[in-house]
Amino acid sequence: MNEPLDLLTIGDATMDVFLIPTESDVLCSLNDKDCQVCFTYGAKIPVKSMEFSIGGNAANNAIGTRRLGIKTAIVVSLGDDSVGKMIVDRLVSENVATNFVHEQTGSISNYSTIIRYQGERTIFTYHAPRIYEFPNNLPFTNWVYLTSLGENFRPFYDQVVKWISPQTKLAFNPGSWQLKNGIDSISDVIAKTYLLFVNREEAETLTKLTDSDGKEKQLLKALFDLGVKVPVVTDGNNGSFCFDGNVYIQAGILPIEATERTGAGDAFGSGVLSALIKGKTLKEAIVWGTVNSTSVIGFTGSQKGLVRESEMEAWLAKAKEMKMKIEEF
Repeated sequence: MNEPLDLLTIGDATMDVFLIPTESDVLCSLNDKDCQVCFTYGAKIPVKSMEFSIGGNAANNAIGTRRLGIKTAIVVSLGDDSVGKMIVDRLVSENVATNFVHEQTGSISNYSTIIRYQGERTIFTYHAPRIYEFPNNLPFTNWVYLTSLGENFRPFYDQVVKWISPQTKLAFNPGSWQLKNGIDSISDVIAKTYLLFVNREEAETLTKLTDSDGKEKQLLKALFDLGVKVPVVTDGNNGSFCFDGNVYIQAGILPIEATERTGAGDAFGSGVLSALIKGKTLKEAIVWGTVNSTSVIGFTGSQKGLVRESEMEAWLAKAKEMKMKIEEF
């Protein structure tokens, strides 16, 4: 891609394999919040179907935004193995610029096995030990999307904080290692963040505001007070809510039977981000994110259902027809 970029997406990519078992028992408490998928110890479990897909937050965002017409490049470190080559081939096939992909000699790429059951998924994830190398020749872009990296993320994040310019809007989606290390480990990133994507549990972790049900404004304001200009919180089947410093907005979901939910959050983020880059309002952007997420959960894998720019008008019409809730509160 030789044309000027709209977005640099920085993070990790993986190979995902989805398994649908034919034999399992599900144990659920009455509140449906403590469910277990159980297999007989030592048994050979038949698998009804298996699918392979490229995943990872950065790859999902790069492909999601590119499909929506955003000129996107990805900054990612991969192993020099066959999985890494498949990830690069997939990105190239989606017209994502791969100039800043680094293949680390002697290492292997990230890999996840996902057990799919009744529309939900349990993920076994392997993050390869990685020394993340920051490219020296990154171009200026108006937007940067920074997402999860593995255990050794901090030196790379230091480079991002130094490199990012005041003219660049940073969208940030912290991952498990960032949240595990606590707010102090990412406070400098948060301070530079224009657009933050987290789910309710993650927002509670960052703000130390527990039991936030019914306290959505308080939760958003607490994120805003950390330095985030526009915090956006997703809440599963309850939809999403956000704050731009002046107006609180909440949105519902579109009712659809989920095939599999992997990548729903990434699809939401890439929809919101693409709309904002295109100059849409925050309300319009939240609708873009919602329909993108809705489409993704209708398929197996995090990328197959990502909406293309040519399909968005029809999806927006469907959201309007279904009276999707989007309002100030």
